[in-house]
Amino acid sequence: MIAKKELQQLRERCFKAKVLPEAVLNCISTHNLWNIWVPKAYGGLEMSLTEGLNVLKLLAKTDGSLGWTVTLCSGANYFIGNMEPEGAGAIFNLPGKNICFGGSGAVGGTAEKSGNFYFISGQWPYATGADYITHFTLNATITENGNPVKNEDGSPTICSFVVPKSEVEVIHDWKSMGLKASVTKSFKIKATRVDKKFSFHYNSYHLPQAIYKIPFRIFADLTLWVNYIGMADHFQEAAAPFLQQERLAKLSAQITKADDQINTISKAINSDSLHENEFSNYGEEIHQAGIDSIRQLSAGIIEIYPLLGIKASAIDQELNQVFRDYFTATQHHNFKGE
Repeated sequence: MIAKKELQQLRERCFKAKVLPEAVLNCISTHNLWNIWVPKAYGGLEMSLTEGLNVLKLLAKTDGSLGWTVTLCSGANYFIGNMEPEGAGAIFNLPGKNICFGGSGAVGGTAEKSGNFYFISGQWPYATGADYITHFTLNATITENGNPVKNEDGSPTICSFVVPKSEVEVIHDWKSMGLKASVTKSFKIKATRVDKKFSFHYNSYHLPQAIYKIPFRIFADLTLWVNYIGMADHFQEAAAPFLQQERLAKLSAQITKADDQINTISKAINSDSLHENEFSNYGEEIHQAGIDSIRQLSAGIIEIYPLLGIKASAIDQELNQVFRDYFTATQHHNFKGE
C-alpha cells in the first residue's frame, strides 16, 4: 500500500518529532489511513480485519507514534459502524473534510438527557492524536433531571458520543517518555449540547459490513497487539547492527510467533467460521493470548537492551526512541497490569 521508500521517509521525518510533521499528516491523508475501517460508501478503504492489521503493524514498525496514532484514530473512526446512519452521514459525508475521530475509553462525565439532546460535561484522559482529530469520542453516564438513569440490573446507563473539536478544551498533560508525536492529551467540555444522532453504543452496529460485528474489545485488543509486534520488530531491526544474530534469535522467534497468532486469529474472524454468539469465549482467549505475547515481547526487548551499550540510552538514537515508544505503549489499560 505504501512504498518502501516512502516508509523510510516517514521514519526519518518522525524521528525525534514532538508532533507528526505536516508531510507525515499529508501522507496519512493521501493514503486515507484514518479511514482504514470506514466503508467505501463513506469515503473509506473498507479493509478486512487482516488487511487493516497488516497496515497498522507496518506503520508501527516504521515509527511508534505514527502507528499508535493511526491505530487509535482509525479505531475511533471505526465507530461509524455503531452510529445511526443519520449521524454518520452528517459527519462523514461532509465535502472536502478529512474526518479523524479520537478520544477516551474512560467514563469521565455526565450526559443530561433533554428530549432528543444531551448536555454533556466532564473531563476525559488521554485522547491520542488530540492535535490532529476533528471529532472527540467520549463515554458519559446518562442522567435525567439530575438523577442517574439506571439499567434493568441497577447499573448506571452509559452512552458514547461524538463531539466536534470546536466544543472541546484540550488539556496539555502528555508528559510520557515515549510516543511523543502521538500528542496524546486529556480534554474537557462543559454543558455542550449534543444531538441524540451523535450518540452510540459499543457493539451495537448499524452497518452491514462484517468488520462491525466484531465485539469492540476483540477489535481493540488486536489493533493494539499489532503495534507491539511492529515496534518490537523495529527494535530488533535497529539492534541488529550491534549484536550477533544469535543474541536476537529469541526476540525474533517471539515476533514470528506473535505474527502467526495474529494471522490465525484474523483469518478465523474474517471467515464465516465464527458466529456472533461464539465471540464471547473466543474474546477471552484472544485477550489472554495478547497478554502473554506482549509479556514475552517485553521480556525479549529487556533481555537485549543491556547488551547494546550507551547508544541505547542516548535520547538522540533510534534504538532509544523505539525502546521508549514501546514501553510507553505497554501502559495502555488494555494490557497493563495483567
